Amino acid sequence: MDGITGETLTDRQKYDFKRSLEEIKELKGRGTELISVYVPPSKQISDVAAYLREEFSQSSNIKSQGTRKNVQGAIQSILARLKYFKTPPANGVIFFVGEISTTGDQTKMVQYVLEPPDPITTFLYRCDSDFFLEPLLDMLVDKKVYGLVVIDRSEATIGILRGKRISVIRNLPSLVPSKHRMGGQSAQRFERLIEISANEYYKKVGDIMTESFLNLEGLQGILVGGPGPSKDFFVKEGYLHHELAKKVIETFDTGYTDEYGLKELMEKAKDKLYDLDLMKEKRFMQQFLNEIRKTEGGLSVYGEDQIRHAIMIGAVDVLLISEGLRKRRVSVDCPNCGTQEITMDKSPEGNNMDCPKCGTTGTVTKDVDLVDDLFDQASLMGTKIELISPESEEGDMLLKAFGGLAGLLRFSIGV
Repeated sequence: MDGITGETLTDRQKYDFKRSLEEIKELKGRGTELISVYVPPSKQISDVAAYLREEFSQSSNIKSQGTRKNVQGAIQSILARLKYFKTPPANGVIFFVGEISTTGDQTKMVQYVLEPPDPITTFLYRCDSDFFLEPLLDMLVDKKVYGLVVIDRSEATIGILRGKRISVIRNLPSLVPSKHRMGGQSAQRFERLIEISANEYYKKVGDIMTESFLNLEGLQGILVGGPGPSKDFFVKEGYLHHELAKKVIETFDTGYTDEYGLKELMEKAKDKLYDLDLMKEKRFMQQFLNEIRKTEGGLSVYGEDQIRHAIMIGAVDVLLISEGLRKRRVSVDCPNCGTQEITMDKSPEGNNMDCPKCGTTGTVTKDVDLVDDLFDQASLMGTKIELISPESEEGDMLLKAFGGLAGLLRFSIGV
């Protein structure tokens, strides 16, 4: 992976980095035998090598012969790989090396070398029963954040849009009395009580927003929605902290002021947030659903075999792939049928497997992530790929209803 910042990573680089972390997270050692080494860009490779040689020397004190052998083997592996670096890459480099448990009493050595999407700031060496991933998991969090509020005189709901997920922070009933006379109170006095209560309510909403948004890292802007004039009154009458008031993008009419109102607000604001990933995903999925309703499926295709055929003939303009897809594309060299390809839920065990066509045992010649395989196929035909998060409603539909794959076509290919 090239040493570039997270903002400029390609979709494929982001996907591969995330998948690598998922794989590494599942790995466990039998003892403290898994070594994680984080090398920042400012660190001299010679200094890293000297540190590891010292750790190798210290590891001779480990009482367990098996643990000692595995730790020293992992350190030697990292030292060997360091020789390929004159200096660390632009964002640094991370090594994950060690013996992991397999079936029974067996172990095998795994070796990962990753260049992170953001710069490493501190040198770190850790030997444990699992690999140390926390700094890298933080790098995957979408840095762009939008504040959301839907409000009227009866309630307000405050939330955050982070990446593709809306999170509710607080729902606040107003407790402002409705505008009708009660008991023997004069109309004027009752109106004053209503306005005092409304003022306190707006101030409380503003205070919650200040507490939630003022120091929120990556805040791009604030969207305000709601039915009627309350939302505009709230923004214009100074209830927002002056720094937050500068970040209000626009106010929008919504029919609801609850959690559904936040989703409605996002729909109303989509033109303002046109380039936001969530909005882009919604547009592509809506286009696909519109096409699929047409006669013979319009300019759409789904099903892996149908999509592969459409890519091969150059018909697919945009391929939609769920980020939740977890499958392998495997090639088997069969002595009877030749090379056969099959999509599987997980990698085959060992280097041999039965041919999917005739059942004869063949040799596995390729075993790759399905998404990476589709990226390779699509790139040959000029097909664009959009990765769709399963966290959104549309992404969940793509994964569950269409197997995680859908295509928008350049021209119709019929049924």
